[in-house]
Amino acid sequence: MQHDEIAYLRANSAAWRLLRADHAALVLSFLGEVYVDSGSGPLSETALVALLDDALHALRGGGEEPPYPRSPRDYLDTWAAPEAGWLRKFYPPASDEPHYDATPALEKAHAWVAGLQARAFVGTESRLHTVVDLLRQMVHGAETDPDTRLAELLRRRAEIDAEIDEVEAGDVRPMDGAALRDRYQLFASTARDLLSDFREVEDNFRALDRAARERIAGWSGAKGELLEELLTDRTSIAGSDQGRSFQAFYDFLLSRRRQDELSELLGRVQELSAIGADRRLRHVDHDWLDAAERTQSTVRQLSEQLRRFLDDQVWLENRRVMDLLRSIESHALRVRDEPPGRGMEIDATSPEIRLSMERPLYALRAESSVDSTVVEDDQTVDPSALFDQVYVDQARLADAARSALRRHGQVALTDLLQQHPPTHGLAEIVGYLALAEEDLAVVIDESTTVRVPYVDSDGAGRTLRMPHVTIARRTPLTHRTSP
Repeated sequence: MQHDEIAYLRANSAAWRLLRADHAALVLSFLGEVYVDSGSGPLSETALVALLDDALHALRGGGEEPPYPRSPRDYLDTWAAPEAGWLRKFYPPASDEPHYDATPALEKAHAWVAGLQARAFVGTESRLHTVVDLLRQMVHGAETDPDTRLAELLRRRAEIDAEIDEVEAGDVRPMDGAALRDRYQLFASTARDLLSDFREVEDNFRALDRAARERIAGWSGAKGELLEELLTDRTSIAGSDQGRSFQAFYDFLLSRRRQDELSELLGRVQELSAIGADRRLRHVDHDWLDAAERTQSTVRQLSEQLRRFLDDQVWLENRRVMDLLRSIESHALRVRDEPPGRGMEIDATSPEIRLSMERPLYALRAESSVDSTVVEDDQTVDPSALFDQVYVDQARLADAARSALRRHGQVALTDLLQQHPPTHGLAEIVGYLALAEEDLAVVIDESTTVRVPYVDSDGAGRTLRMPHVTIARRTPLTHRTSP
């Protein structure tokens, strides 16, 4: 590092400011235990104030001049101030109480101070094996010669076969306590480093979200240009080495098989008496998943911010259209008494325009046959035939549609007819198209054609070819008013 870079970090790094603070011991011990050691996520102000109050009470010890005289809430406000930057104070969605979370600066300062402690056991063998394994993965992973890669795979298989032969012969050589402690020490440090890395990745995405809000607040140009800039920044972070590595790790955690394997391995390591396992690392895989989910939620906030920006822009454009229409109407009212030199008067509030293609073409009427046979007075006629007509109960059809919409936001007419087969043939199908309920909307897509089988009133099976019809809940209209 150059001299100027170090000088800049000393003046602007929040982690360096923490190390130089007068009450750095309190910050690192308390926040390190709450957030770093336990892997905890955001905490509410009430919970964090209670924890800090207990810690301050234990440190003061009832002396006349306590070492930390301020109140817990004052300390939290100081640590979360922009000039400090050791805590992040925010309001979660649907919550009116502030929450606090650790920042990457706190993680870095805590890791540096923790590295200053003398260690009774310093493992080197596991790190050497890790380095050699990483070198092998890089060299053989970048190899393009099939013969070379095949030779390496055969060598590894020969080693595994030799180990299998030794175990089958009863020669089992377990690791001693030193080797187990060496590897567990490397695992513990790597597990905690992963949680710290998640906070840094989350902070990078949050910085992008903050920059997007600042650009949107001061943007006055076309929305397409701003969207291109924001999406380019979002793609650059997601497509970077850090973003691709994080996504691969997140996909690994989402695998159910790998989650079960991780839980089983952690449980079995916890049972080893030779290593003195840390109980807080028993469920570190859950902490990883929670931290990764918080990072993904920050990405979702950026997407929601873009969606709100588009919605606001559409509303502003619609408002502009309404302003233009009102302007036209006001101009029309002003020239009503003084019409222009050219024009015409109409006996209506507005002209009615009908295009030629809107007029229906002439259609021949179907001829109807009329039976004019006179019925004799003494002939008995059964009048019940006049009442044996098909009656479709619209209320029953509406109830069937509402029952299907309880599970889905919309339902296709073909699916609804499969659940409730029509008993009155074509008349019942047409009845669904005529639903005129306040909470139901019938949407007809004439660009798509479907075939609907049904049984006619005479018992014959038929097939109806009709447009695709969807029944959905009718959304109440809401109007936005300008402030």
